[in-house]
Amino acid sequence: MSYGTGATAVGIKGRNYVVLAAERRVSYGGFVVSRSGKKVYKITDYLGVALAGLFADMQAIAKVIAAELSYHEITVGRRLSVKAAAKLLATILYSYKYFPFLSEVLVGGIEKDGGARLYVMDPVGSLIEDDYAAIGTGAAIAIGLIESNYKLDMPLDKAKELAIAAVKAAIERDVMSGDGIDVLMIYSEDGATRVKEESIRV
Repeated sequence: MSYGTGATAVGIKGRNYVVLAAERRVSYGGFVVSRSGKKVYKITDYLGVALAGLFADMQAIAKVIAAELSYHEITVGRRLSVKAAAKLLATILYSYKYFPFLSEVLVGGIEKDGGARLYVMDPVGSLIEDDYAAIGTGAAIAIGLIESNYKLDMPLDKAKELAIAAVKAAIERDVMSGDGIDVLMIYSEDGATRVKEESIRV
């Protein structure tokens, strides 16, 4: 996908965790606008998103899904499942199909039963569940590294290392990606869902 902007984001799912990672460069064509663009967002205590595409649209999508999940929890009194949240966002994206958000989206999180889910969407809301995914201008590079090293039962720390390595590989070959990596880990431990965020310089 190319709309004059660049990005690389990846998602990896294990049995009880999801890792989302993305680099921080914001570029338009050959011009670097910022080296601190946030492309990974913690939306709730059990769900996060990673995005690639037009930066304003990435921010808008993160705000929309955060507002929708908060509204649902307030009005219904219980949280929306990760699966339902992904379907809701896919429906919202599809409703804008004639004037789409120019962004690809990864949605990952932990369900109430402790199971992990990872979904990938295109700008008009095509929804696919997968064990791992890569989006953005560096996706072709990142996905090859993930695919050759991924195992469903790999521990969380190894999955984090793999996600970072995949984004690093993309940064080395994709001039529109770079300037550090943000990582979001959502995992189930001792019956509770925990979230950890890290920023890494490269």
